[in-house]
Amino acid sequence: MIPMRLLAVVLLFLGTGIAGISGVSAEIVEGRDYTVLKHPKTTDSGNNIEVIEFFWYGCPHCYDLHPYIKAWLKDKPKDVSFRYIPAVFRPNWIPGAKIFYALDALGEREKLHDKVYDAIHRDGIDLTKDDVLFNWIAKQGLDRQKFIDAYNSFSVQNQVSRATHLSKDYGLSGVPSVVVDGKYLTSGRMGGTPQDTINTATALIEKVRKERGSK
Repeated sequence: MIPMRLLAVVLLFLGTGIAGISGVSAEIVEGRDYTVLKHPKTTDSGNNIEVIEFFWYGCPHCYDLHPYIKAWLKDKPKDVSFRYIPAVFRPNWIPGAKIFYALDALGEREKLHDKVYDAIHRDGIDLTKDDVLFNWIAKQGLDRQKFIDAYNSFSVQNQVSRATHLSKDYGLSGVPSVVVDGKYLTSGRMGGTPQDTINTATALIEKVRKERGSK
């Protein structure tokens, strides 16, 4: 039988060893965990560190990452600003971007962002079809015609065009893609699990802090 004092020493040693291993695994490597954008972008976050998630409602990997993004946002650092941008790579991605910006215009994005994901991935509803989408919107308690007007508005069309341009300008190869401070990019493909993506983004934020502090 191991004496309690010896057991405590063993547990402390193991804990230290595990912490050390975690510290090593937390180190991020360019080319493996993230890439540096060839042409860094100007951010819209002032002195804050900007974090952008490029997503598509129809993407299963985005759906998997979304709960982790939400959990991270609850304790988001004060010096970090976050925003979603719906990526547009193909014509069938346009309805998702229009949904996002129409809900935003109506002040309903916070309420229905999660539900759009669930409708597509959990309930198997094809929201790329106008009639299906508008009927679904009405069932969520929104005014059907107001949503249709927003969905087809010039403003939303402009925002979708800008999102399409940004998807190309940032050199994205897929979604979800997370861009930190307009110059570092990590994605679901590079990060492995959703938690790995969050860990890498967090490490990139700290990297930016150190870079700014050294100037």
